[in-house]
Parts: sequence; C-alpha cells; structure tokens
Amino acid sequence: MKALAGVAVLMGLAVPLAAQDSTGVRLGITYSAGIRPGLIILPGPGLDSVRAILQRDLDFSDRFEVVALPAGEAGRGGGGSINYRLYRTLGASYGVEVTGAGAGIVVRLHDLDAGAVRKEQRATLPIQDSPEFRIAVHQLADEVVRWITGLPGIAATRFVFLSDKLVYRVDSDGYNLVPVTRGEEALSPVWAPDGGRVAFTRFNDGHGSVVIQDLRSGTRSTAPGTSTALNITPSFSPDGQWLAFARVDEGGTDIFKVNLASGSAPQRLTAGRFADNLSPTYSPDGRRIAFVSTRAGAPQVYVMSADGTDQELLAPFDYGVTGSSNGPEWSPDGASLVFHRDVSRSPQVFVLDVNSRRVRQLTSSGRNEDPTWAPDGRHVAFVSDRSGRRQLWVIDMETGRIRQVRTPGAVRLPSWSRRIGAAVP
Repeated sequence: MKALAGVAVLMGLAVPLAAQDSTGVRLGITYSAGIRPGLIILPGPGLDSVRAILQRDLDFSDRFEVVALPAGEAGRGGGGSINYRLYRTLGASYGVEVTGAGAGIVVRLHDLDAGAVRKEQRATLPIQDSPEFRIAVHQLADEVVRWITGLPGIAATRFVFLSDKLVYRVDSDGYNLVPVTRGEEALSPVWAPDGGRVAFTRFNDGHGSVVIQDLRSGTRSTAPGTSTALNITPSFSPDGQWLAFARVDEGGTDIFKVNLASGSAPQRLTAGRFADNLSPTYSPDGRRIAFVSTRAGAPQVYVMSADGTDQELLAPFDYGVTGSSNGPEWSPDGASLVFHRDVSRSPQVFVLDVNSRRVRQLTSSGRNEDPTWAPDGRHVAFVSDRSGRRQLWVIDMETGRIRQVRTPGAVRLPSWSRRIGAAVP
C-alpha cells in the first residue's frame, strides 16, 4: 500500500497507506453521534492496572468525556453501594466498575442517571506479565464502547510501521512495542485482514520480495511470483485471498495481483509505458482497487476494477494549489479514501468522498503523510513532524481531536490493523 522514501528516489514518488460514524441504541441507552456523554471509571480495591488501561482506551475512543474522580473520593455509599448521585454531579452519565471474581474479573456498566447496572461481563485475564494481558483488557474496553454506542471501540487494534528500516508492531495506545523484523531492511508493512499476519517487502541482493509473516508462530512465506525484481507496496484483498503489489523494472512500475492460495503466476493490472503505478488499496467489497499513477505527470490517485479494467482518475487535480497525491487507503465502509497531497511543498492529509469526488483537507500543521484508517472509520493515523520528529498521530474525524501515539524512534509508513478478536502474543 505504501512506498518508502528510498524507493521514492527510484521512482520520483513518496508513498504511504484504510472507516465511519453512526448512531446506535443498545440496552435502553441512547447514544447520538456528536454528543459525548460523561463516563467515569469507578474506584475499587486492586486491579488498578486494568482500570488505567480501560480509562485510557475509553478516552482514546473519543466517544466519551472521561471524568476524573476527585482525589480521595471513594464514591460509594454505606454498605458498598454505588453513590450514583455523586457521580452524576461530576458530570458522568455512565460508570464502569471492575471487581475481582475468583480467578477472573467482572466489568459492569452503570447507567448513573437510571441508577442501575445495564450490562456486565465476566472475564479471565492472562497474568499481567503475559504479552496477552493488554490485548485482553483492550477487548473489554471495546465491549464497553459497544454496550453504550452499539459499535465496538478500536482499542484491540495494533499498528505496524517502519523505524530505522525495521518493522515494528505496537498496540493502539502506544504500549507493547515489539520488533517484527531484525537485521534486515524492510519496506511497506501492511496488515492482513485476519490481524495475525503482516506483509512487507524484504530487500535482498538488489531484489525485493514480498514476505508474509505469521505473528503467532513467526513463520514466513514469500508471496508467489515476488522472489525476483523489486516488489513493493503490498495490499491484501478483504478476504485475504489476493495480494496486490507494485513491481519496479526498467520500463516503469506496474501493479500486479496474485492468488495466495493457488500460487499461480501474478496477473498484471496496469501497463506502465514508462509511468509509475503503485500503492494499490482494495475497496472493502474487493471489486475495485485505488492506486497512484504518474501517467499524466505528477502522481495522482486513480481507480480501476479489481481485474485491471476501467482505469480512471479518482481524486481530481487541483492545478496551482496542490501537487502530488500519494498513499491512498480505502475506508472500511467504502465511502472514502484517505491520502496525502503536497500543499506548498509540504504533504498534508486529505480525505476523498468517493461518490461526489469532493476532497477535504484534514491537517495543516507541519508535514503530515502516510495516513491509515482505523476499523471504526472515524479515526485516521498518520505520520507528522509537528513535534520535531516523525511520530505517529491519530485524528478523530468527528471531533477533530489529535493525539500522539508515542514511539521511541522516527516512524514511517504505518498500517492500522482490524480489530483483534483473539490474542496475538
């Protein structure tokens, strides 16, 4: 889906990387988009690390105003009952309670206005030192979001990205950083739809093969037909059966796709004629592929059918105002694409409405590029130097809130996973 700046020198391109909001009713609780109800994490004995993760996750969901409990305030009435009145006066509509239950925990959602428990769930968590612990708590946070809004949160997701030519993986909140590659130069990491595998380009003896790595077992395979030449910017089809990628040769750069199950030869989708075509991204229904092409001059975003037919310009030119467009990624609902485009020689993140072809600029401070969608369709992550070095940032499309995902080094080419339903160590 994306290309590294080193490859940009090769092709004259710099390329990066896939979303929706809604109103839901669940369990008698009404949630309206654009309205952020107050939510508080209720105090209790022990389990402080669980509460801290839940509070951060629910804050980062951007669905609630997370209310801080005054220092020293227990918040319970006589006999251990919940002091609903106190929490209402603090501005909270919902309270999340976490208690121990034998070898597990119980998470309860309190409707503070109604003075009642609306939902609860029992869970057995891995030990705190286990690599599975945090993702298990993230999954509970996503359930709390679902209980209130009707849609799950995005806490149980991860990023992969490049840093110093290596691929790293990190949880959505910036914790649990793990190297995926070691001692080898990589490019263009991207998640598979199952959330348990990633694909990336591995450089070796002047070639770039597309490697698919299983994060559970650590096993690797090379995508069929990519062991020769330079193959970059891989992208999985929504069902995970196909892999689209760009191949660089003396005549230019063209997009191919290969069936991962059959192992048959890759199918060529574009005819470069000394132009560059790269950064494919599948639509959620798998019927179309958006990509970048220099066929008309500066790189711009095009679209074609998944078999390579019906190629046309998708993001309109903006002569004299903006420049090259790169790194498209299709939103999970299929309604939008996000990409970066040069504005006054500085890349900024834009979102395109596919039906109307209208383009909206999302960023303006610093250099902002390599956007990638969260599975909820309302959050976009991107790389920005606004803090002084290239770091990962997330913007909420509804509120405009921007936050940093802290990583130890400079970041490039992030890819946001789908929700992880089962723990991946």
